[in-house]
Amino acid sequence: MPVGYESGKVFRFPEIIEYSEKSVVSRQLIKSERGSVTVFSFDKGEGLSEHTAPFDALVQVIDGTARITIGGKDHLLNAGDSVIMPASVPHSLHAPERFKMILTMIRG
Repeated sequence: MPVGYESGKVFRFPEIIEYSEKSVVSRQLIKSERGSVTVFSFDKGEGLSEHTAPFDALVQVIDGTARITIGGKDHLLNAGDSVIMPASVPHSLHAPERFKMILTMIRG
């Protein structure tokens, strides 16, 4: 069940989360035992340090530009670009400019 949103209600991802100065903001839309969908905004210069996750994750950049490092390889993603971060592979995220993204994790 969406967190804070009605089933069947139409919305636009870029409009459901705002940027916050010098911050990373997240808003979880769906959470269940099978997975989650979370929207993030990163202010310029912010990021998430290298870490791993036990599940594959799909990142969809919906605004701005993100630098995502997966297994030591840098990827520069712009609005409309997506990448899969494989389970158990170290990854990190950095905002060379402000960006927003959708993170979909499927537990399988």
